[in-house]
Amino acid sequence: MGELNGKTALVTGASRGIGRELALMLAAEGADVAVNYYGRDHEAGEVKEAVEQMGRRCILLKADLAGADCAAKLTQLLPSADILILNASIQYRAPWQDITLEQYERQFQCNVRSALLLIQAYAPAMLERHWGRIITIGSVQEARPHPDMLVYASTKAALRHMARSLAAQFAPDGVTVNSVAPGVILTDRNSEALSDPSYHQSILDKIPAGFCGETQDCAGVVKLLCSEAGRYVTGQNWFVDGGMSL
Repeated sequence: MGELNGKTALVTGASRGIGRELALMLAAEGADVAVNYYGRDHEAGEVKEAVEQMGRRCILLKADLAGADCAAKLTQLLPSADILILNASIQYRAPWQDITLEQYERQFQCNVRSALLLIQAYAPAMLERHWGRIITIGSVQEARPHPDMLVYASTKAALRHMARSLAAQFAPDGVTVNSVAPGVILTDRNSEALSDPSYHQSILDKIPAGFCGETQDCAGVVKLLCSEAGRYVTGQNWFVDGGMSL
Protein backbone atom coordinates (compact mmCIF):
# COMPACT_ATOMS: atom_id res chain seq x y z
CA MET A 1 0.00 0.00 0.00
CA GLY A 2 1.15 3.51 -0.78
CA GLU A 3 3.81 2.60 -3.32
CA LEU A 4 2.45 5.22 -5.72
CA ASN A 5 2.33 8.04 -3.18
CA GLY A 6 3.16 11.33 -4.86
CA LYS A 7 2.25 10.04 -8.32
CA THR A 8 -0.61 11.27 -10.48
CA ALA A 9 -2.45 8.85 -12.74
CA LEU A 10 -4.74 9.63 -15.67
CA VAL A 11 -7.18 6.88 -16.60
CA THR A 12 -9.29 7.37 -19.71
CA GLY A 13 -12.79 5.91 -19.84
CA ALA A 14 -12.77 5.57 -16.06
CA SER A 15 -16.42 6.08 -15.17
CA ARG A 16 -17.28 2.39 -15.49
CA GLY A 17 -15.98 -1.11 -16.13
CA ILE A 18 -12.27 -1.80 -16.34
CA GLY A 19 -11.34 1.89 -16.25
CA ARG A 20 -13.23 2.42 -13.00
CA GLU A 21 -11.50 -0.57 -11.41
CA LEU A 22 -8.08 0.71 -12.49
CA ALA A 23 -8.75 4.19 -11.11
CA LEU A 24 -9.74 2.75 -7.73
CA MET A 25 -6.75 0.39 -7.66
CA LEU A 26 -4.32 3.24 -8.37
CA ALA A 27 -5.89 5.34 -5.62
CA ALA A 28 -5.59 2.41 -3.21
CA GLU A 29 -1.89 2.30 -4.07
CA GLY A 30 -1.51 5.96 -3.15
CA ALA A 31 -1.83 7.80 -6.46
CA ASP A 32 -3.94 10.87 -7.07
CA VAL A 33 -6.28 10.10 -9.96
CA ALA A 34 -7.66 12.00 -12.93
CA VAL A 35 -10.82 10.37 -14.26
CA ASN A 36 -11.57 10.94 -17.92
CA TYR A 37 -15.09 10.15 -19.04
CA TYR A 38 -17.79 11.27 -21.46
CA GLY A 39 -21.54 11.17 -21.00
CA ARG A 40 -21.71 9.43 -17.60
CA ASP A 41 -21.61 12.26 -15.07
CA HIS A 42 -23.23 10.35 -12.23
CA GLU A 43 -20.95 7.33 -12.53
CA ALA A 44 -17.86 9.54 -12.80
CA GLY A 45 -18.94 11.37 -9.66
CA GLU A 46 -19.20 8.06 -7.82
CA VAL A 47 -15.63 7.18 -8.82
CA LYS A 48 -14.42 10.59 -7.62
CA GLU A 49 -16.17 10.11 -4.29
CA ALA A 50 -14.66 6.65 -3.85
CA VAL A 51 -11.14 7.91 -4.62
CA GLU A 52 -11.49 10.81 -2.18
CA GLN A 53 -12.75 8.48 0.54
CA MET A 54 -9.33 6.78 0.27
CA GLY A 55 -7.70 10.12 1.06
CA ARG A 56 -6.49 10.73 -2.49
CA ARG A 57 -7.20 13.69 -4.74
CA CYS A 58 -9.37 13.18 -7.79
CA ILE A 59 -10.34 15.43 -10.67
CA LEU A 60 -12.90 14.74 -13.38
CA LEU A 61 -11.92 15.35 -16.99
CA LYS A 62 -15.00 15.24 -19.19
CA ALA A 63 -13.97 15.02 -22.84
CA ASP A 64 -14.90 13.13 -25.98
CA LEU A 65 -11.68 11.38 -26.96
CA ALA A 66 -12.91 11.08 -30.53
CA GLY A 67 -12.36 14.82 -30.85
CA ALA A 68 -9.10 16.14 -32.30
CA ASP A 69 -8.86 18.60 -29.38
CA CYS A 70 -9.10 15.95 -26.64
CA ALA A 71 -5.50 16.30 -25.44
CA ALA A 72 -5.74 20.08 -25.34
CA LYS A 73 -8.87 19.85 -23.19
CA LEU A 74 -7.35 17.39 -20.74
CA THR A 75 -4.05 19.21 -20.32
CA GLN A 76 -5.87 22.43 -19.43
CA LEU A 77 -6.97 20.78 -16.18
CA LEU A 78 -4.18 18.21 -15.82
CA PRO A 79 -0.89 19.57 -17.20
CA SER A 80 1.19 16.57 -16.11
CA ALA A 81 0.80 12.89 -15.22
CA ASP A 82 3.18 10.16 -14.06
CA ILE A 83 0.94 7.27 -15.12
CA LEU A 84 -1.16 7.20 -18.28
CA ILE A 85 -3.72 4.41 -18.70
CA LEU A 86 -5.27 4.46 -22.17
CA ASN A 87 -8.45 2.53 -21.54
CA ALA A 88 -11.27 4.39 -23.32
CA SER A 89 -12.60 2.91 -26.52
CA ILE A 90 -15.60 2.92 -28.84
CA GLN A 91 -16.95 -0.36 -30.13
CA TYR A 92 -19.53 -0.88 -32.87
CA ARG A 93 -20.84 -4.30 -33.90
CA ALA A 94 -21.60 -4.74 -37.60
CA PRO A 95 -20.87 -7.24 -40.38
CA TRP A 96 -17.95 -6.10 -42.51
CA GLN A 97 -20.16 -5.13 -45.45
CA ASP A 98 -22.35 -2.90 -43.25
CA ILE A 99 -19.59 -0.87 -41.56
CA THR A 100 -20.19 2.83 -42.16
CA LEU A 101 -17.53 5.46 -42.62
CA GLU A 102 -18.72 7.20 -39.45
CA GLN A 103 -18.32 4.00 -37.42
CA TYR A 104 -14.85 3.47 -38.86
CA GLU A 105 -13.71 7.01 -38.13
CA ARG A 106 -15.16 7.22 -34.62
CA GLN A 107 -13.43 4.01 -33.55
CA PHE A 108 -10.03 4.98 -34.93
CA GLN A 109 -10.30 8.52 -33.60
CA CYS A 110 -11.11 7.43 -30.06
CA ASN A 111 -9.19 4.18 -29.84
CA VAL A 112 -5.98 5.11 -31.68
CA ARG A 113 -5.67 8.80 -32.48
CA SER A 114 -6.47 9.92 -28.93
CA ALA A 115 -3.79 7.58 -27.58
CA LEU A 116 -1.17 9.21 -29.78
CA LEU A 117 -2.31 12.72 -28.84
CA LEU A 118 -2.31 11.97 -25.11
CA ILE A 119 1.11 10.34 -25.26
CA GLN A 120 2.44 13.36 -27.14
CA ALA A 121 0.97 15.56 -24.41
CA TYR A 122 2.09 13.67 -21.30
CA ALA A 123 5.15 11.57 -22.21
CA PRO A 124 7.68 14.44 -22.62
CA ALA A 125 7.50 15.34 -18.92
CA MET A 126 7.80 11.66 -17.94
CA LEU A 127 10.94 11.40 -20.05
CA GLU A 128 12.39 14.50 -18.42
CA ARG A 129 11.69 13.08 -14.94
CA HIS A 130 13.08 9.68 -15.96
CA TRP A 131 10.02 7.92 -14.58
CA GLY A 132 6.70 7.08 -16.12
CA ARG A 133 4.22 4.33 -16.86
CA ILE A 134 2.12 4.15 -20.00
CA ILE A 135 -0.31 1.27 -20.42
CA THR A 136 -2.63 0.71 -23.35
CA ILE A 137 -5.71 -1.42 -22.80
CA GLY A 138 -6.18 -3.66 -25.80
CA SER A 139 -8.33 -6.73 -26.36
CA VAL A 140 -8.17 -10.47 -26.92
CA GLN A 141 -9.50 -9.55 -30.35
CA GLU A 142 -5.94 -8.72 -31.34
CA ALA A 143 -5.48 -12.50 -31.46
CA ARG A 144 -9.07 -13.66 -32.05
CA PRO A 145 -11.02 -10.92 -33.84
CA HIS A 146 -14.80 -11.05 -33.58
CA PRO A 147 -16.34 -11.21 -37.08
CA ASP A 148 -18.73 -8.34 -36.29
CA MET A 149 -16.06 -6.07 -34.78
CA LEU A 150 -13.52 -5.86 -37.59
CA VAL A 151 -12.64 -2.20 -37.07
CA TYR A 152 -12.54 -2.44 -33.27
CA ALA A 153 -10.13 -5.38 -33.42
CA SER A 154 -7.98 -3.48 -35.92
CA THR A 155 -7.75 -0.45 -33.63
CA LYS A 156 -6.60 -2.61 -30.73
CA ALA A 157 -3.89 -4.21 -32.86
CA ALA A 158 -2.76 -0.74 -33.93
CA LEU A 159 -2.63 0.39 -30.30
CA ARG A 160 -0.49 -2.62 -29.39
CA HIS A 161 2.07 -1.81 -32.09
CA MET A 162 2.13 1.83 -31.04
CA ALA A 163 3.07 0.69 -27.55
CA ARG A 164 5.81 -1.62 -28.86
CA SER A 165 7.37 1.14 -30.94
CA LEU A 166 7.33 3.68 -28.11
CA ALA A 167 8.62 1.19 -25.52
CA ALA A 168 11.95 0.90 -27.30
CA GLN A 169 12.22 4.67 -27.67
CA PHE A 170 11.25 5.53 -24.08
CA ALA A 171 13.12 2.78 -22.18
CA PRO A 172 16.47 4.64 -21.95
CA ASP A 173 14.69 7.42 -20.04
CA GLY A 174 12.99 5.23 -17.46
CA VAL A 175 9.50 5.19 -18.97
CA THR A 176 7.87 1.82 -19.56
CA VAL A 177 5.15 1.24 -22.15
CA ASN A 178 3.10 -1.94 -22.00
CA SER A 179 -0.23 -3.31 -23.20
CA VAL A 180 -2.89 -5.28 -21.34
CA ALA A 181 -5.35 -7.22 -23.50
CA PRO A 182 -8.49 -8.30 -21.64
CA GLY A 183 -10.62 -11.18 -22.81
CA VAL A 184 -14.31 -11.44 -21.97
CA ILE A 185 -14.71 -9.35 -18.82
CA LEU A 186 -18.02 -9.03 -16.97
CA THR A 187 -18.82 -5.36 -17.52
CA ASP A 188 -21.96 -3.52 -18.59
CA ARG A 189 -20.58 -3.34 -22.14
CA ASN A 190 -20.88 -7.12 -22.40
CA SER A 191 -23.96 -7.65 -20.22
CA GLU A 192 -26.57 -7.52 -22.97
CA ALA A 193 -24.81 -9.99 -25.26
CA LEU A 194 -23.95 -12.36 -22.40
CA SER A 195 -27.56 -12.34 -21.20
CA ASP A 196 -28.34 -14.73 -24.07
CA PRO A 197 -27.61 -18.18 -22.56
CA SER A 198 -26.68 -19.80 -25.87
CA TYR A 199 -24.30 -16.97 -26.80
CA HIS A 200 -22.82 -16.99 -23.31
CA GLN A 201 -22.12 -20.71 -23.56
CA SER A 202 -20.56 -20.29 -27.01
CA ILE A 203 -18.17 -17.76 -25.49
CA LEU A 204 -17.31 -19.99 -22.54
CA ASP A 205 -16.49 -22.78 -24.98
CA LYS A 206 -13.68 -20.58 -26.34
CA ILE A 207 -12.15 -19.88 -22.92
CA PRO A 208 -9.91 -22.66 -21.58
CA ALA A 209 -10.38 -21.43 -18.01
CA GLY A 210 -14.12 -21.94 -18.44
CA PHE A 211 -15.37 -18.62 -17.04
CA CYS A 212 -15.48 -14.92 -17.84
CA GLY A 213 -13.10 -12.58 -16.09
CA GLU A 214 -13.86 -9.69 -13.76
CA THR A 215 -12.44 -6.18 -13.71
CA GLN A 216 -10.10 -6.89 -10.81
CA ASP A 217 -8.35 -9.51 -12.93
CA CYS A 218 -7.13 -6.67 -15.15
CA ALA A 219 -6.30 -4.44 -12.20
CA GLY A 220 -3.80 -6.93 -10.78
CA VAL A 221 -1.68 -6.89 -13.93
CA VAL A 222 -1.83 -3.10 -14.25
CA LYS A 223 -0.83 -2.78 -10.60
CA LEU A 224 2.32 -4.80 -11.27
CA LEU A 225 3.22 -2.80 -14.37
CA CYS A 226 2.83 0.52 -12.52
CA SER A 227 4.94 -0.60 -9.54
CA GLU A 228 8.68 -0.78 -9.08
CA ALA A 229 8.31 -4.56 -9.30
CA GLY A 230 7.43 -4.01 -12.96
CA ARG A 231 10.20 -1.53 -13.77
CA TYR A 232 12.07 -4.04 -15.98
CA VAL A 233 9.00 -4.90 -18.06
CA THR A 234 8.39 -2.87 -21.19
CA GLY A 235 7.08 -3.42 -24.70
CA GLN A 236 5.04 -6.43 -23.61
CA ASN A 237 1.42 -7.40 -24.22
CA TRP A 238 -0.28 -9.14 -21.32
CA PHE A 239 -3.37 -11.16 -22.24
CA VAL A 240 -5.84 -11.36 -19.34
CA ASP A 241 -8.28 -13.73 -20.97
CA GLY A 242 -8.40 -17.14 -19.29
CA GLY A 243 -6.44 -18.53 -22.24
CA MET A 244 -8.86 -17.38 -24.92
CA SER A 245 -6.04 -16.03 -27.11
CA LEU A 246 -4.30 -19.41 -27.25
